[in-house]
Amino acid sequence: MMPSTQDWINNPLGVVEGMFAASQNNPNSAWEAKAVEFFKDKLKEKDAHTWVPSLNDVPLHYLKPNSLVKFRCLIQDMFDPEFYMGVYETVDPSTKAKVLRCGKYKDVTECGVDFNSRNTVTAERQTFYCVPIPGESPWVKEISSSSRVVPSTSYVPSRHKRSYEEDDDVDDMDTQPQKQREPHSGLKAPSLNVHSNGDCKRQETEAPSSQATSASHLDLNFPLPGEKGPSCLVKVYDDWDSFKLNDTLEFPYECMETAEEQRVHSPPASLVPRLHMIHAKSLPHNNPLLPSATLEDNSAFLSSTLSEMVSVREELLAYFTHVLLGDALAAEYLVLHLISSVYARRDVLPLGKFTLNLSGCPTVASYTERLYQIIQHLVPSSYYLGMSLQNMNQMRLVPKKDYVANRLVSGALQLARNTSLFLDETQLEQGQLDTTGVRNVTALGNLISWQKVDYDFNYHQMEFPCNINVLIASEGRSLLPSDCQIHLQSQVAPDHMDEYLSSIHVHQQTSSQLNKFRMYMSVARLLDYSISDEMTKSVEDDFVDMRKDDPQSISAEDLHRMLIVARLLSLSLGQTSLSRDSWLRAKHIEMLRRSRMEQHKCVNGNEP
Repeated sequence: MMPSTQDWINNPLGVVEGMFAASQNNPNSAWEAKAVEFFKDKLKEKDAHTWVPSLNDVPLHYLKPNSLVKFRCLIQDMFDPEFYMGVYETVDPSTKAKVLRCGKYKDVTECGVDFNSRNTVTAERQTFYCVPIPGESPWVKEISSSSRVVPSTSYVPSRHKRSYEEDDDVDDMDTQPQKQREPHSGLKAPSLNVHSNGDCKRQETEAPSSQATSASHLDLNFPLPGEKGPSCLVKVYDDWDSFKLNDTLEFPYECMETAEEQRVHSPPASLVPRLHMIHAKSLPHNNPLLPSATLEDNSAFLSSTLSEMVSVREELLAYFTHVLLGDALAAEYLVLHLISSVYARRDVLPLGKFTLNLSGCPTVASYTERLYQIIQHLVPSSYYLGMSLQNMNQMRLVPKKDYVANRLVSGALQLARNTSLFLDETQLEQGQLDTTGVRNVTALGNLISWQKVDYDFNYHQMEFPCNINVLIASEGRSLLPSDCQIHLQSQVAPDHMDEYLSSIHVHQQTSSQLNKFRMYMSVARLLDYSISDEMTKSVEDDFVDMRKDDPQSISAEDLHRMLIVARLLSLSLGQTSLSRDSWLRAKHIEMLRRSRMEQHKCVNGNEP
């Protein structure tokens, strides 16, 4: 008899154990693969994804132990593999009857284990430390939680706790284990996890009571300051080599440790819940407005979206033109920047990146902060970094290995793929960068130029590739490198500037209009793109013609930038291949931008 919905969500271990028991009569049944397929098939049913509660939305204490959950998260660290009893035998103390049991997806075994049994099977599993996706926008959380399920009321928490958003200082320690969230960094998709119930016993053996630490003192290792939500230990049983550090996911031998390592690797389950991964899939994005299936697998959605791309683009350009003080050209480049993404790497060169330096930004009325807030309301994940001297000299941007605790201490540049990083250089004042400040500025430069972050492993550095959209807001030309600089040309009279700036806010747009913009930018970023042989020949001929009269007028670097602009311009129009019109438009706006930069240089002397 097939398990009911209530069974496979509220008691997934019952389903697993039933399949394990049935396999004992058929050693070749491949029951483990069948169990995973069972849950994958269940999730494909209509609206099934809304039935499984998410640890991102539902406070831990409202979730039943040993129930099925999903969690959206980023893999912040990977611990060493561990051994566990995959199959073991128990002995009833009164009847002496022996029963073979499954140890998969569990933290602890039942009582009465026969450690001398020849039927014991030792297996290996990996542990990931996962945190909520850094910088995930409030609108993403709001829309994701609006379709949340109401957890079963059969589990009543032993005491009242506040929700994640209210939990600024959690002091109470609860032995009820919690579930993990879905990781988001590379983007992997919804995963199914069993929310474990055995950590009350495990805690006694793993961490002395003197190590008990409240959440206010336990460093949950979030990459960005001020982040909230659960961090989780995720036990992975299959194909863990397919996951990488900073991937973003969604999922339904006792080693000798130092005291510090034991504290970090075995925190109280009430603060860092244990999840056992049954299944995880890769997420191409974390925009809840888009279907979870790939665009190719959802032709109806793709077709209807592409048909509206041109009109939505015009509306978005009008909105950005208003936000950028009436500068339509800067608005166009901002759209291109926000839909850019690294689509391939050639040797060390990341292809597709488009870091934009928006210079000429006003320093009054908190303009740059307002601009960031508007972008934050449009992209799924973002982070504002004010480049003040204090921040540059004190912040930890690069993750660093702590060999005493045997963990990776997070830094602000440990971000998920396609996060929008807003660097506010207008905050930089006169003063001296210390060693940390120089190292941080260097790290930002490497991120922009090579889309990589060199993690600090004390005796050496290790490169981790990334895909982060960097926007630099500055008064003059940025001290950091960029792929493209455009100087803001305000159409607002100086006398009206303060009044105009104070009127700029995101609420000028309705939620339905904002959702259109959000879907538009995510879809444009996900589209495939190609250039035909015919267009390649046309571009080459144009390049030769442009250099005929003045070979110094355009360089190979200029051509490369024009090709990037042409690619992004095509995608912004919903076109998956380069047309002659888009190429001519790309050349035109690049000519306008370069002409503006030359005029600005003449007016301001050496100021580029």
